[in-house]
Amino acid sequence: MAARERSEDSLDHILEPLCLPEPAADACSDAPSPHCPQSLACLFCSESLPGTQKDGLLKHLVLEHKLVIADVKLIADLPKYLLYWKGRFLEQPITDFCSVIKTNSTGPIEQQEHYFLLCDVLPEDRNLREKLQQKRLVEVLEQQQKEREDCSFRRVCMFCNDEFTGNRSSLLNHMAREHAFSIGLPDNIVYCDELLDTLQSKVDNLQCLYCEKTFRDKVTLKDHMRKKAHRRINCNNQQYDRFYVINYLELGKTWEQVQSEDDRELVDDEDDDWSDWRSHPVSVVCLFCAHQSETMQQICAHMKEVHSFDLHQLRTQLNPPEPLLRLSGQVPVQRRRVAPHRGRRSRDGSAARVGVEPTTVLLPHLRERRPPVHVMRQRRRSK
Repeated sequence: MAARERSEDSLDHILEPLCLPEPAADACSDAPSPHCPQSLACLFCSESLPGTQKDGLLKHLVLEHKLVIADVKLIADLPKYLLYWKGRFLEQPITDFCSVIKTNSTGPIEQQEHYFLLCDVLPEDRNLREKLQQKRLVEVLEQQQKEREDCSFRRVCMFCNDEFTGNRSSLLNHMAREHAFSIGLPDNIVYCDELLDTLQSKVDNLQCLYCEKTFRDKVTLKDHMRKKAHRRINCNNQQYDRFYVINYLELGKTWEQVQSEDDRELVDDEDDDWSDWRSHPVSVVCLFCAHQSETMQQICAHMKEVHSFDLHQLRTQLNPPEPLLRLSGQVPVQRRRVAPHRGRRSRDGSAARVGVEPTTVLLPHLRERRPPVHVMRQRRRSK
């Protein structure tokens, strides 16, 4: 009997069609750079498009169902966003959630059309977008932590033949230090492998990483990037935004808006009370015991009274003032020397010499003066 059951089981398995294993549901990440993006389902019908055809689905919603979704680029996970509202529209009518916009209101009734606007003015929609944003931020941080702890990284620099293994920051720091090509701080980068693959494909296609122009060979491309200072990526290209953690911090804010925020706005917040914050004062310890004081004067007074140690007097003896040293003859007075005047001559016609004493230059009345020329001639004639 058991043999018969085993034979039937084997026969059933043989007759079953061959099916390849499907990827698990959690294998497709909901992060902004998934390898297998989810499909986009229509909110009203069975229409479904791949995740890469977002514009096609939005066009279908506008033309077929008169629905407009505001600020689609700010939605962290569009497939889950659509699935949520698809279930809500089955429970309640669309007019309970969307604003109705009437077109051609002054024309005939048959030419008027009603469009529905779904935006974050609705509190439910706003909460949904914030939850999706928070979930995506957690996933991005987890992905970044995996990349930090990953030791199997191995890649060759796109500008030279040096190979780097272990942490990804070694390659990024090498490109910034040796090739003057910086793509940002390693702690701000996520999905680093995909970012490097994108840059490598552009370099292989002889395309500039900044202006994205194509050149005929690598030598021309290298000279162009060096002369035009294009050894960087274009910050205005939104293709690179998904590779930086700063773009996931706040809903609806780009990295430029986050960096331009003024921190002084946080100080003006009257709700935060910092009155209970007390900083620990810097204490000075005695040289002879464990006594501590807040100021140097107090600790000096303590050492003088308790230990008969006068620190100020000792410092005065070891480092006397400079006037006292000069009077005692310990510090010689340095004579000032004047630099030579090149190309100029003194009053008596002699060339200026190097290292002329100050008495010669600053005190000309002490020098020996020669009589005028006509007096010298009269003396010679009288002789």
